Amino acid sequence: MGSKGKAPSSIDDAPWVEKYRPKTLDDVAAHKEIIDTIKRLVKEDRFPHVLFYGPPGTGKTSTILAVARQMYGSSLRSMVLELNASDDRGIGIVREQIVDFASTKTMFSNKFKLVILDECDAMTKDAQAALRRVIEKYTRNTRFCLICNYVNKIIPALQSRCTRFRFPPLADSYVRSRLQFVIDSERVNMAEGGLDAVVTLGAGDMRRTLNILQATHMSTDVVGEEAVYQCTGNPLPKDIEAIVQALFNEDFVDVFDRVQDMQLNKGLALTDIVQQLHPWVFRVNMPAAVRIKLVDALADTEHRLAFGTSERLQLGALVGAFSVAREGIVAAAK
Repeated sequence: MGSKGKAPSSIDDAPWVEKYRPKTLDDVAAHKEIIDTIKRLVKEDRFPHVLFYGPPGTGKTSTILAVARQMYGSSLRSMVLELNASDDRGIGIVREQIVDFASTKTMFSNKFKLVILDECDAMTKDAQAALRRVIEKYTRNTRFCLICNYVNKIIPALQSRCTRFRFPPLADSYVRSRLQFVIDSERVNMAEGGLDAVVTLGAGDMRRTLNILQATHMSTDVVGEEAVYQCTGNPLPKDIEAIVQALFNEDFVDVFDRVQDMQLNKGLALTDIVQQLHPWVFRVNMPAAVRIKLVDALADTEHRLAFGTSERLQLGALVGAFSVAREGIVAAAK
């Protein structure tokens, strides 16, 4: 039989996102104010129910796992219940696993138990309402940590029972520092522009950033800018710059043909091109009204592409929007 489905044989074989996941609160250096507050609450034995929210890969799960290790040590397995709410979204998970765990008291410890609910914004409203009642009932011996990307999907009654901590996208300085540590540890052969490309495409998401670095390292001997973009299937910055130059300087037919040729020759998806065009709209000098129309056009194109409409048709609409914008820029300059 093959090894499909088996766990890695050692930590050296583990994905880098797990291998280099922070183990202690001191390792979670990206959100100093949040970490300092949590350290104080743990030290003073006043840890409340908490709600961690923010984009993926910003350290929410790593933080609460580090808290759990610090509080429970070798008793971690018996004191912590970790669930992914996107797998079990309904009210049954609250009534069964969570209630069973929260309702039993620890015999050899006076510490409270900890329930970690990851991706709880995927829970149904009924399940969230049931969870609110469970939190109220078992507060004496259990604390709850709710983790989500979209806090607006959590009912107000749950939010009000938790101390909220927002985890913003990670700063480039932290991401670069952490990446350099991994690069040195794994002896990754980096070329010029490689680190910048990984940081740019990671967009403040440490999980995505490490996955990009590991995937590129596994696919090529040298991790350079072009290798990173090719591995992830993203358009190279120089290709996007060429498209931008064409959109603002060439006529409709020439631009349309140029972009189509680049898509065919370089394997670029229009949705990836559109996403990379967004920053350029704010770099080019143009009247505010023209910029707003272009931003709307890009958003509309992205939305329609998500629903499977013709790429050729959407490319025509996009080039047309830039043609109109170019006329507005010329008129404003006169």
